[in-house]
Amino acid sequence: MLLNDKVAAASPARKSAGTDPTAAALTATLGLAAASWVVALRQMNGMDMGVATPLGSFAFFVAVWVSMMAAMMLPGAIPAVLRRAHAGGMRAVPVFVGSYLAVWTVVGVAVYALYRPHGLFAAGAVVIAAGLYELTPLKQHFRRCCRDSARSGFEYGLCCVGSSIGLMLMLVALSVMSVTWMSVIAVIVLAQKLLPAKAAVDVPLALAVLGLGILIVIAPSSVPGLTPTMADLIGGASHGKLF
Repeated sequence: MLLNDKVAAASPARKSAGTDPTAAALTATLGLAAASWVVALRQMNGMDMGVATPLGSFAFFVAVWVSMMAAMMLPGAIPAVLRRAHAGGMRAVPVFVGSYLAVWTVVGVAVYALYRPHGLFAAGAVVIAAGLYELTPLKQHFRRCCRDSARSGFEYGLCCVGSSIGLMLMLVALSVMSVTWMSVIAVIVLAQKLLPAKAAVDVPLALAVLGLGILIVIAPSSVPGLTPTMADLIGGASHGKLF
């Protein structure tokens, strides 16, 4: 009888010890994501110039990019973070999150190296490519990988880059400093990470992105939030229209 009482008393203690790291990880991850949104919005204030948005200095852009990635990607990474906390305790969480964000930081460095201010036609072409990528088996493979258990934040980051790279290039093409496009794409990324793949949802979404790209190419004035560049204005004026 005494032994049973001790076992019964120990069970809640073990359960509490097991759930505490996951609760702490959840709170810390959501807190970091919320703080990153605040930082990103302040950094991006007044920077949006549409498709012709300059990136600024390397240090400035990397700081903005890291805060953006933390804001956009961490909410969807919560299941993976909680699995890591459950398996390795709270001490494993900072390493997992840090290495995850390091992967996205490398992507940001590549974006900075390759990015050039561009026109609406180029932006539309990138959006079309992003829509087509959403329909590929490669995209579906990486999306499933994002929902599976990852051994490290680095591995998880690679899976998520493969899953979300089309949408992120879409953000860069439309305006990397746009709060509106950042918010829209963040919602899509979050939904794709937390919800299972369903053709009834995923295919219409991909077609919507594809349609947006086509609309940007042929009728950009009908797309809210697009800022024409001087070249677009001159080109449109030469044809007797704004776009």
